Amino acid sequence: MITIDTYRNNTNFFLMAGPCVIEGEEMALQIAEKICEITHRLHIPYIFKGSYRKANRSRIDSFTGIGDGKALKILRKVNETFGIPTVTDIHESAEAAIAAEYADVLQIPAFLCRQTDLLIAAARTGKIVNIKKGQFLAPSGMQYAARKVVDAGNTNVMITERGVTFGYTDLVVDYRSIPQMQQFGFPVVMDVTHSLQQPNQSSGITGGMPGLIETIAKAAIAVGADGLFIETHPEPGKAKSDGANMLRLDLLESLLLKLVRIREAIL
Repeated sequence: MITIDTYRNNTNFFLMAGPCVIEGEEMALQIAEKICEITHRLHIPYIFKGSYRKANRSRIDSFTGIGDGKALKILRKVNETFGIPTVTDIHESAEAAIAAEYADVLQIPAFLCRQTDLLIAAARTGKIVNIKKGQFLAPSGMQYAARKVVDAGNTNVMITERGVTFGYTDLVVDYRSIPQMQQFGFPVVMDVTHSLQQPNQSSGITGGMPGLIETIAKAAIAVGADGLFIETHPEPGKAKSDGANMLRLDLLESLLLKLVRIREAIL
């Protein structure tokens, strides 16, 4: 079992990347293989990201997944095929033990970061728990979310910044939050793509600003983020969830090359 020590004080940043949701085995393996090749060459520790189910959709007819069991088995196949850890979201306490059988990191969505029962259930699996900071919280508030996991007997915690609500349709990243949350003693991740979402659109479909992915990522590495979270897809326009703010897979390598150089410059 991997622990948080794997992601502390690395020379390079680590990367959580993959599709928003598991759409099928072929797609997941294709994305994982491509990113594995890039990150191995650039010496970037890599965690494959894929939600087995999306519970927080804008409309009832939005795609939520291909079936829990099928998607979780695909996550396991990614792990076994490439020898890499995986991360997936959970939304209810009962999901924690089930997802923990297949994934190495359990991710708490931003809007659920204060849900005590969910945090405790995730903690009790012994897996790494990545808590996304709520769009409604100051950085200081996240120490209490992390403390719930630690007090439940699990020190394997990550915290992820993903912007704060500004008005009704935008998120704004306050980069002061990264060093502030690092003071709690846990690795801090920047969720690059979700911070560029534009939720609550009149169409009921979340929008995004993928043209600013490089800007957000560069700034996060420059201020010392421990890791990055980036959703990517071969054809974002055809993605079944969050395509509006994803990075096209063939653009990932050039971005990571720039970020590695920034990381080297600040060390």
